[in-house]
Amino acid sequence: MHKFFFKHIDNSGLIVFRIVFGLLCFLESVGAVFTGWVKRTLVEPEFTFSFIGFEWLQPLPGNWMYAYYIIMGVFGLLIMVGYKYRISMLMFALMWTATYLMQKSSYNNHYYLLFLLSFLMVLLPAHKYASVDTTLNPKLKAISMPNWCRWVFILQLFILYTYASTAKLYGDWLDSSVVALLMQNKANYPIIGELLQNPTLHYLIAYGGILFDGLIIPLLLFKPTRKYAFFVSIFFHLFNSIVFQIGIFPFLSLAFSLFFFDSKIIKNIVLKNKIYYTDNALIVPKYSSVLISVFTAYFLIHIALPLRHYVFKDDVLWTEEGHRLSWRMMLRAKSGNTSFYVIDQATNNAIPIKLDNYLTKKQQRSVTTKPDMIWQFAQHLKEDFAKQGTNVKVYARAYVSVNGKPSRQLIDPKVDLANEPWHHFKHHDWILPSK
Repeated sequence: MHKFFFKHIDNSGLIVFRIVFGLLCFLESVGAVFTGWVKRTLVEPEFTFSFIGFEWLQPLPGNWMYAYYIIMGVFGLLIMVGYKYRISMLMFALMWTATYLMQKSSYNNHYYLLFLLSFLMVLLPAHKYASVDTTLNPKLKAISMPNWCRWVFILQLFILYTYASTAKLYGDWLDSSVVALLMQNKANYPIIGELLQNPTLHYLIAYGGILFDGLIIPLLLFKPTRKYAFFVSIFFHLFNSIVFQIGIFPFLSLAFSLFFFDSKIIKNIVLKNKIYYTDNALIVPKYSSVLISVFTAYFLIHIALPLRHYVFKDDVLWTEEGHRLSWRMMLRAKSGNTSFYVIDQATNNAIPIKLDNYLTKKQQRSVTTKPDMIWQFAQHLKEDFAKQGTNVKVYARAYVSVNGKPSRQLIDPKVDLANEPWHHFKHHDWILPSK
């Protein structure tokens, strides 16, 4: 194991990945400001749905979140050019993680991936060539890296894609009905909108998604199929970029190909003046056992996390318990109609809640279908009324449809959600059964 992980290989792939990664971090951060994402998600809302347990992480007041994202963008540029690399990478990782945890209205697995990658990149010697750091301190320069620096990406991607593929193996995906629902709001796209409503294309997307996610890593690792898999990846990720408009992440996914191709090819194309490393020296650091233990624990955790929904009662598509951090990507279409009312404990009067007074339209779309956000909003209502000197009970009437099926009642309307505890690893009985 030591021989495999600590054998040195050429580092051209990692160096180029750092440059691309830094640029994408810059574009993601600055783009969030100029597209209005920061305004809609972090500035306009009066109340933010943070990850439960991280309520203390709140957006900065006023317009300071714009400055926050611009500063993140600056760190992205510093990562790209390799200036004070580890500090810049750590600062971006911390800032991205904070903004990831402080809001769930725009949750997606790509944000989670960037959170993981940012901390992994802190540990990697990605600044040892073609960087400002090596210009200022030539002793830092290196043309090689330990083999584990490559495999940490491959293993992370293998876990991601494997779970993304297996999660699609259920009825509503296999009969393409989920894809059809996801494409309905794409009908107004110029040129391709009508094509995206084609039932045959829906089946191609459904089964193509399963096959791509399940096979892409083995096909990229196998030299005879690598080139063809790469061209398929380009088509797949550009299709996702155009149709689903998911920012930098299709391009980040393509950048991972740098760790599958022979680094000599990368060197000859991008780093022509770099010496190609061929010694394959085995350099085992003193902390090798600790490093292997840390990464073993890390990957075991990430193998286990996506499985945790099996310990909960009922279907994760309905309860959402165990959905996040599990690589369950674009698996369902949910719609709902949820209303809240509070009972004044002193007078027993019922007070209906107008969601427009508390939540943005974007937040309302989430709070009508996701039990954890319904619970969080109930806690917020309790706190808000308490500030006015009124103790209340909070109830919700929620009817939700999953994948176009008839709506069913999601939340027990007789349960005072304001006084229910939250359990991270236990089913909540106030979520009514899906069947």
